[in-house]
Amino acid sequence: MNERKPMSSPAKVLVVDDQQLMLRALRVFIDAEEDLAVVGEAQNGRAAIEQCLALRPDVVVMDLQMPVLDGVEATRAITHAHPDVKVLAVTTFHSEEWVIPALKAGASGYVVKDSEPHEIVGAVRSVLAGEAAISRRVAATLIRSVVAEPARPRPEEVTAEGGLTEREREVVTLLCEGLSNREIAAALFLSEPTVKSHLSHILSKMGVRDRVQAVIKAYRTGLVAMPSS
Repeated sequence: MNERKPMSSPAKVLVVDDQQLMLRALRVFIDAEEDLAVVGEAQNGRAAIEQCLALRPDVVVMDLQMPVLDGVEATRAITHAHPDVKVLAVTTFHSEEWVIPALKAGASGYVVKDSEPHEIVGAVRSVLAGEAAISRRVAATLIRSVVAEPARPRPEEVTAEGGLTEREREVVTLLCEGLSNREIAAALFLSEPTVKSHLSHILSKMGVRDRVQAVIKAYRTGLVAMPSS
């Protein structure tokens, strides 16, 4: 996860959960961080959409199973109306029926509620930095989903089609291992700005929105080999 960085003002966080106890817990350990500040709460998806419009948060910590409007539909509406707002799904469920729709709806990360507080805070920082935030159990769910996909083209076909350079393929491989920009830079002896530039080109060439989608497509196309079970 990302280390905190000095900021001129704390990043604004909206927490969304239908359970008052969870809202209180999220507020306590997020507000304890100097670089993060909870600016609002919502207890259903519709209220979350309204709060986003009113408060313009930097990131929304979003529960998925809620009354009135669930978190998946709220995520889709928020990311469509406010592309600069990041959504981190924090929920009890890590099954495919919840993970895949949430990520397709535009969530930049997905962690389970029984994660340690520092893991959730780290995930918030990761999505703020434009990096994927996927817990190990959720990553396993994604991989199972990818394995179930129909036949995939050979990696060389994907590379030729997308025009990825050898260096970009190395970056994608490390991305699929869950490495942050800093870790990728260290592994390849590059600067972080260079890694960010490579990632920008990779997303464009692969025709995907973010790092999570890039990882999914890399596995589905066979660009990166599936990890052995």
